[in-house]
Amino acid sequence: MTENNKIERKWHVFDASEENFGRLSSKIATLLRGKHKVTFAPHIDAGDNVVVINSDKVKFSGKKATDKIYYAHSGWLGGMKSTALQDQIKKDSREVINSAVFGMLPKNKLRNEMMKRLRVYKGAEHPHADKLGK
Repeated sequence: MTENNKIERKWHVFDASEENFGRLSSKIATLLRGKHKVTFAPHIDAGDNVVVINSDKVKFSGKKATDKIYYAHSGWLGGMKSTALQDQIKKDSREVINSAVFGMLPKNKLRNEMMKRLRVYKGAEHPHADKLGK
């Protein structure tokens, strides 16, 4: 893209209480990457901004709430820590959505720039309401 073709970024709002977790995450990843645009190119970060509200009320199918485990390792012997999905939602529900979308984006230098345009909020209020008209 040249300087004359500026990237136009729109704002999208998703209510996490209305959709299933996986489908919501894949829609967000598509918008952040810019694959929904006609001008999509894999080497250009032309995605939109995404706001997710009500992350505490996200829906899961099946037994994911109890069976899905998040792992973290400190690097030391015996340093493995595991957290069930339902416990992680109580702790910080925003991190659940962030990690799912992060895993769906391409593993390259553009991923961190794409993730900067994802904003997740626990409640229904967010400070980006004035930008949604653009």
